[in-house]
Amino acid sequence: MAIEHLSNAELSAKISEWLQWNQNEKMRIEVEQLLKDNKQAELERIFLQRIEFGTAGLRGRMGPGYFQMNDLVIIQTAQGLLKYLLTQPVDLLNKGVVLGYDGRHNSKRFAELTAGIFLRAGSPVMLCSNVIPTPFVPFAVTKYKAAAGVMVTASHNPKDDNGYKVYWNNGAQIISPHDKGITKCIEESLKPSDNAWDLTILNESEKLIDPLEQLFTDYLKIIETNLYDRQLNHDAPFRITYTAMHGVGYPYILKVFNIANFKELIPVKEQIEPDADFPTVKFPNPEEGKSALDLSIRTADINNSVIILANDPDADRLAVAEKIHSWRVFTGNEIGALLGWWMIYTYKQRNPNADLSNAYMLSSTVSSKILKTMASAEGISFEETLTGFKWMGNRACQLHTEGKQVLFAFEEAIGFMCGTAVLDKDGISAAVTVAELAAFLYNNGKTLTSQLDSIYTKYGHHICDNSYFICDDPQLTKTIFNRLRNFNEHSNGMSLDSYPKWILNGKYKVISVRDLTNGFDSTKADNKATLPISKTSQMITFTFDNGFVVTLRTSGTEPKLKYYSELCANPEIQDTEVLQKTLREMVKGVIDEFIEPEKNGLKCRSD
Repeated sequence: MAIEHLSNAELSAKISEWLQWNQNEKMRIEVEQLLKDNKQAELERIFLQRIEFGTAGLRGRMGPGYFQMNDLVIIQTAQGLLKYLLTQPVDLLNKGVVLGYDGRHNSKRFAELTAGIFLRAGSPVMLCSNVIPTPFVPFAVTKYKAAAGVMVTASHNPKDDNGYKVYWNNGAQIISPHDKGITKCIEESLKPSDNAWDLTILNESEKLIDPLEQLFTDYLKIIETNLYDRQLNHDAPFRITYTAMHGVGYPYILKVFNIANFKELIPVKEQIEPDADFPTVKFPNPEEGKSALDLSIRTADINNSVIILANDPDADRLAVAEKIHSWRVFTGNEIGALLGWWMIYTYKQRNPNADLSNAYMLSSTVSSKILKTMASAEGISFEETLTGFKWMGNRACQLHTEGKQVLFAFEEAIGFMCGTAVLDKDGISAAVTVAELAAFLYNNGKTLTSQLDSIYTKYGHHICDNSYFICDDPQLTKTIFNRLRNFNEHSNGMSLDSYPKWILNGKYKVISVRDLTNGFDSTKADNKATLPISKTSQMITFTFDNGFVVTLRTSGTEPKLKYYSELCANPEIQDTEVLQKTLREMVKGVIDEFIEPEKNGLKCRSD
């Protein structure tokens, strides 16, 4: 089918425009094949809507059109970002930008196209000459006082995806209003400049700097400064197995562990080099648990290793497993509890006379409340933020400017920020911190598992059950959540009575509701939530009369309806079998009565 034969005039115009501006031959051929195969519905999907630039930047499937990641969309995005930065008090033309990329298909290409656009505008560009961990970009922005940073990565997404993550000059991910401002500037900058595709400037410009060697040196200095006991690390009576999950982490992790004085790091050889096709895993996401760690477990068993550390492909997340009798893969909340305890312990050891109320810990609203419990018991300040490190990073930056010290921040999706050198989750520093914690424990006759038990014995068991359902229909997802907001037809406006009052025929009663889609919070005197709201995403938290808390929310990057549940028990209640039984019963009740997966045709998580 030729473009002129399409029944949709708007579609014809958009395809013609895109083909006129596009100079990527592979993408052009793909469009021509779609036309030849008469794939009008697919053409409408990828040309009549634009991939959304949000607070996570861009993330989506690579392919032609305006709804997918390709050279033209990257050029338009970079032009818009450039235009926006030139309107902001960030001194772009003197401070410049930091650019990094991971090992995915097209990542280096997208970074170089961005570099060319900024160089031609007269901005200095610090473009790393090799693949790097995502946290190196925010570290560099802060360290070198750059105007902004961009990391080209889709983190742990499937192999066909890529992304464009933007950091502000404070070293944290952008938040509103910057996302809206950048979006507006992108829309005003859609036509590529005449030389936007010409990358010869990368070989000619004196303003192009490769910061990688100095950047890594400076990062290692921070790691070395924060080490607790290099001798304990050297004496650690265990072996660590490490996987990069076909990503960028290994050479950086290896150097960090050498600096920390660990004797040996056993690599999962099949996954140690970057491979954009992720051939050995169904999903390159260690958060998936044992299904993603099969090769790691096999390698560890062969080498008599009892600890596994796993980064995701861009090395900003960390998974941890330990073998006592069998392998245990710790959840993000459990790792958060262990690291939280360790950061408090080491801070108090180093600062015995410090005002503990001046030290802060942060976690996201869907993460375990264990950090809040520990902080309260130890006299340390705690704050809860919205989901995502963009919120924790920006809040940590604010606290730092107020003279506070942020010890630790985490979210349950295996994201950890140890200190404030990187205002984002950092799987490299988290890995060496977990290894140091393990060295301390094992040298004192304990394990990660036994220490976790000690934490729950002291502060109370916090047991979680988090998972998700696949929902490919956004309208159905909206219907599910709107049903919960209008659960009781006789309720008067937006109130607690509007939502479900209980589960399992009244056995467990709802005592509060927070809805961060419409801004309702029954715990506030005016029923108005204090955390930021978003009308474009779904998120409701229910608190029950026995300490059970469950949050239902949609994913910002995947077609998932997620649930995060936790039963927070008093330290007096130590019967974990009873607690687990209660948790399972309540989670099933919430799933059956609130989400209704069978009725709504939702697909379960694969494992």
